[in-house]
Amino acid sequence: MPGDIVRPSAMYKQLADRLAEAIAAGEYEPGSMLPSETQLMERYQVSRPTVRSAIAELRSMGLVESQHGKGSFVRTHGLPAAVIERTISRSGNGFVLGWPGEEAELPAVTRGEATGITATLLDRDEADVFITDRLLKDSATGAHAAHRTVIPFDVAEQIPTLAKHPDAEPADIYTALTAAGHTLSWTETVTARNALPDERADLGLTDGSPILITYRVTTTEDGRPLILEELRVSADAAQLAFHITVK
Repeated sequence: MPGDIVRPSAMYKQLADRLAEAIAAGEYEPGSMLPSETQLMERYQVSRPTVRSAIAELRSMGLVESQHGKGSFVRTHGLPAAVIERTISRSGNGFVLGWPGEEAELPAVTRGEATGITATLLDRDEADVFITDRLLKDSATGAHAAHRTVIPFDVAEQIPTLAKHPDAEPADIYTALTAAGHTLSWTETVTARNALPDERADLGLTDGSPILITYRVTTTEDGRPLILEELRVSADAAQLAFHITVK
């Protein structure tokens, strides 16, 4: 691999490109550690900030992960160990959800306003809502997931159970909505981005780790949103599984 770097673009981008090419060529195998900052500085005759910016660029590409006190390692690309089943099925008068996860902490309930994507998905701008946050854990793999349920006040006020217990499990919320006469349907959207600092702490992630985010909206038969659920999980630690059926 050539050692000299020209300057038509930012130096750190050039270095990141060279290292990405080396990873693709197999010079650095999955799970192996990249050269140290000092070694990269000497090899490419660049500054330490340039090396650090290049490593950050590789993390944003999803090619490497950094381990505090150890260095930067090439990511492995096998399927994540934890499988989160995004299924809903009926059981008598109730519901059964795939992969409920175990609660790693007690749920936290707050009151707030629907803004941003929450307001858009619930079709309620600045409406008062109950927000319940849970930290879930996969017992088999140790993977963590952050789950949030958002219930608008206008929905909870019609169903005393939800007004008293906005921290009810999602399956129990579905049951309460059905008992109130609603015929439910669900829409789920999946997106991804790099984790924010508080998410990295909650989910035990390294800097720059990508997370998967699912937004599940429970609606009435005529499409009116009732509640919103948001699930955030490390893309490296877990995969989402959906069962597709033909109607």
